[in-house]
Amino acid sequence: MKLAFICTEKLPSPAVRGGAIQILIDGVAPLLTEKHELTIFSITDPTLPDREIRNKVHYIRFPRESYSDHIAEELVHHNFDVIHVFNRPKDVVKYKNTVPDCPFVLSLHNDMFTSDKISTELGKDAIHSVERIMTVSHYVKNTIIKRFPDAATKIRVVYSGVDLDRYTPAWTGKGRAIRARLRREYGIEGKKVVLFVGRLSRKKGPHLLIKAMKSIIEYDPDIVLVIVGSKWFGDNSVNHYVRYLYKLTAPMQRHILFTNYVPPERIPELYLIADVFVCSSQWQEPLARVHYEAMAAGIPIITTNRGGNGEIIKHMHNGFVIKNFNRVSAYVDAIEFLLANSDTAEVLAQNGRSVVETNYQFRHVARNLEEVYHDAFRHSRNRIPFTCKAGAMVANRVRTNG
Repeated sequence: MKLAFICTEKLPSPAVRGGAIQILIDGVAPLLTEKHELTIFSITDPTLPDREIRNKVHYIRFPRESYSDHIAEELVHHNFDVIHVFNRPKDVVKYKNTVPDCPFVLSLHNDMFTSDKISTELGKDAIHSVERIMTVSHYVKNTIIKRFPDAATKIRVVYSGVDLDRYTPAWTGKGRAIRARLRREYGIEGKKVVLFVGRLSRKKGPHLLIKAMKSIIEYDPDIVLVIVGSKWFGDNSVNHYVRYLYKLTAPMQRHILFTNYVPPERIPELYLIADVFVCSSQWQEPLARVHYEAMAAGIPIITTNRGGNGEIIKHMHNGFVIKNFNRVSAYVDAIEFLLANSDTAEVLAQNGRSVVETNYQFRHVARNLEEVYHDAFRHSRNRIPFTCKAGAMVANRVRTNG
């Protein structure tokens, strides 16, 4: 099949700036190109050419400004069997009207069908314009169906995954060696390490972990919190919230370490620095990919019961799930429990690695995607032609301007 991926206007592909969608694409692309021809559309980046073929994948990149218009103009020059649009239901209507005979698949990695993000009319058009919808969790699936019940028959949950070859379990000899090297590099030998990986935003909750450290270091003064990430992918500038985090940290500077942005290729090893990994999400997390990564590295996980997190992390099986997600004391109790009960922490970590091995490798994701693409292609053969007056006006304008 001739497949097209259309990324969002946020980050380039490949994942030179990180990003969950881009990392997912990087993981499945080599597997899909074993059988299919793949073209990936994304925004431009100073480190990447506008067009190239890399590892059998065709990359076409456009500026962020008028990004969807550029893509709509480009699509008419191709003959794809299936077009997969990532996380942009508004744009899929425009694309469908541009190439109405091509089947479309929409994947949702966030709550993109809420009333503050898409109107009822445009939401219905988006659902009508695609053959299949994929969501990264049942949580996201249910938010769509609650508002648009007619979407239920089109939706399939496709969880994300990892490349296990890039993740060395913490309990192996190689894992221990990496751990020792990284701890020397960061000057935290002999410490117990709590790890946070993610964007520095209030909805990710690192401020709660910093506040928890005040009580935790009274319990054990040899504990360090390592915070990996920046306010945005590749952007280490300081905004109001990051400045607030630094202020909270000031009285405990010896116990809290900020690494700033870390390139995606270094993340698999960096998990091994930790004794405990914490995802402190405060928002309804669609399902953070850090869970897959920490499990793959064999690190015990503490997470919140927000959004889709609890779909793959089961309390006291492959992680510790916090219900009182916005209470500092809940993090204090969970962290102290796992650090004090190393046998339990090890069981959770080994179960997590096993869960990933069985269910959440990129080969599982690629296989599920292929099934959706073939299903969408077959379904489109019997489909009533798509029409949308508003979308057709956009498409006509694109063709005229092109």
